Amino acid sequence: MYDTGRLAQVTSEMRRYNLHAMGISECRWTGTGSLKTITGETVLYSGRDDDQHREGVAVILRKGVEKCLLEWKPVNSRLMKVRLRGKQVNISLLQCYAPTNDAEEEDKDTFYETLQSELETVPSHDLVIVMGDLNAKVGNNNEHYTRTMGNHGCGNMNENGERLADFCTMNNLVIGGTLFPHRTIHKLTWCSPNNRDQNQIDHLMINGTWRRSLQDVKVKRGADVGSDHHLGPYAYGGSSRQLPKF
Repeated sequence: MYDTGRLAQVTSEMRRYNLHAMGISECRWTGTGSLKTITGETVLYSGRDDDQHREGVAVILRKGVEKCLLEWKPVNSRLMKVRLRGKQVNISLLQCYAPTNDAEEEDKDTFYETLQSELETVPSHDLVIVMGDLNAKVGNNNEHYTRTMGNHGCGNMNENGERLADFCTMNNLVIGGTLFPHRTIHKLTWCSPNNRDQNQIDHLMINGTWRRSLQDVKVKRGADVGSDHHLGPYAYGGSSRQLPKF
């Protein structure tokens, strides 16, 4: 995201897909703050305090949605929280960038402890969305996790996937990308530089109370965002409940 012209490219695709909110993982911006693009989008970002362009998360709101912004909190370079006023319910978004499966156990523990702490501060009646690059493969076998995920994920669960599934179980969250039957290419969110390995490691979770409000969750492979991750998981909420597109 810190490359010249990349923000304009991303917001252009955001408008093309008519998204209300877009989460960015590993944006690699430093510091924290907000800005408005020349086309009207509001960008909220949370990065490192040093000059290293690593990690970083951001949430981009389409033009006009900033009027619904109640509050936002830049937690650290891996987590931020945004709260929006909705027509029927307020929405709390937690944008994440989790450590990889090969990262130190201490780093993984710290990430999930911080995520848990921030989730516990969300008002109990809010619709909760936890989204981003969780670097977790949850697989397609939902045995022991029937309340947390469906059986339409990809591949096999790894250690990070187990952490994520346990976290969701403890907090009554549902992994949206496992609920809907799609072709595999519309579920895989990441492709390795050598184009050999593809995985479903980006996820969108919603609190169980609002599970039936999700009409669909899928990857948009046609979006050109200049990344080894595809635009996704793209989620659409039921129009009868006036949920936004993410």
